[in-house]
Amino acid sequence: MHGISQQSVSKIAYNVGEALAKKAHLFINMPTTREDQQETITGFRSICNFPSVIGAIDCTHIRVKRVGGDMSEAYVNRKGYYSINVQVVCDSNLKIRDIVARWRGIAHDSRVFNKSTIKERFERGDFHGRLLGDIGYACTAYLFTPLLNPSNDKEEAYNRAHIRTRNTVERCFGLWKQRFRCLLRGMSM
Repeated sequence: MHGISQQSVSKIAYNVGEALAKKAHLFINMPTTREDQQETITGFRSICNFPSVIGAIDCTHIRVKRVGGDMSEAYVNRKGYYSINVQVVCDSNLKIRDIVARWRGIAHDSRVFNKSTIKERFERGDFHGRLLGDIGYACTAYLFTPLLNPSNDKEEAYNRAHIRTRNTVERCFGLWKQRFRCLLRGMSM
């Protein structure tokens, strides 16, 4: 940008980010009415006939530039780079329905979920469906994970349907990072 200092650009970007964050709840929200939940369940069921799915959940690491200070090593993830671990729940249309973006890279996916509001809401019974997650999560009545060692055709069919249906969150991450390339390069904190 010609004629504008880096400091001004950074301040503008920060202010825009703050303004968007204040409005996020208007656009990023889980379906709350029975009708909206049923519509979401129907969308997931059309993928591979997996019943009662209201969201696909996973975490992704967003690179950050080297973090200084005493806690800097807590931002280094298991792959060895600085990141924040961002949890997303998306629907079958790849729309982000819930997001948690405040955990350091060292945090495990299950810890992020266990401390999240979305877990509290499922435990309270706010939703009439379940989430699909990978093996990084504990299997519960409201969060189904793949079977580690399927022993028969039905269990293998369950895993295939689970993987194909849950893949929506992986596709969501891919599109998100493609659209916002800064998520791949690393962001300043």
